[in-house]
Amino acid sequence: MKHAALPRFSLFVSALLMAGLLAACNQAPSTGETAADDATASGPSAEALAAAASAAAAEGATVPADAEAASGEPAPIPDAAANAAVAEEAASSLVRGTDYELINGGQPYEPLNGKIEVVEVFNYICPACARFEPAFSAWKARAPADVRVTYVAADFNPQWSPYARAYFVADSMGLVDATHTAMFHAIHLEGSLPGEGKAPDEAAVAAFYGNHGADPKRFLSDMRSFSTEAKIKRARQFMIRTGVGGTPTLVVNGKYRVRGRSYEDMLDITDQLVAIERAATQGAAAGAPAP
Repeated sequence: MKHAALPRFSLFVSALLMAGLLAACNQAPSTGETAADDATASGPSAEALAAAASAAAAEGATVPADAEAASGEPAPIPDAAANAAVAEEAASSLVRGTDYELINGGQPYEPLNGKIEVVEVFNYICPACARFEPAFSAWKARAPADVRVTYVAADFNPQWSPYARAYFVADSMGLVDATHTAMFHAIHLEGSLPGEGKAPDEAAVAAFYGNHGADPKRFLSDMRSFSTEAKIKRARQFMIRTGVGGTPTLVVNGKYRVRGRSYEDMLDITDQLVAIERAATQGAAAGAPAP
């Protein structure tokens, strides 16, 4: 059952993955562990990423405008019998410590409200997150309706902070769907906003969102607001509580921190952990134990 194939992506995505598969941004708080010990290579330069995009364009590849264009319609929610079989096989095949870490006493980032939460801890400045983004956006688009994807922006150091704050402001303004991929492109492909090694100017970040419908002055003010600071602190608490030490990291229902050997493997493991959590919910509703 393990390692089901993901949809085939454009040449653009392949070029990015070849430029540095599994490089992770490990800028952890002092939690004593990292989220992906086997993924510590440094990311490719902005020049390498731009070259990959140019090569893809020369071959006629396109950058997906949104996740749905890359991966089609969301999958239907599996019925209880079908999901129980998947969950049973997943429970027997996944290896704790290799495929995932169990978070003792783990809690979701947001109330579940009948959903299965998949958190991605990320930051726009992180090269590994930029490479993971096309695959994860496609996974998000095809995820069943009972799955809720939640982004948590990591604030590991002063260079990361403006982008983390910008994410939370954009989320409060309902701009994430329109800007999430575009922000990665601005930093890692176009170079119109700075990447690793140079702290971004907050006004320039606000101006980026101004191009997507926000009032730049209000956006800049909100980046520095008490409300945004509270969200930054809440994100830090979640990362410490779940043992996140690098980005990108996936956490399922606050209970499981996903590991894996590749981005595809991470998403396949996430699918299986989602099936296990769904079986627990369906089993509880039917009065039967989960696998």
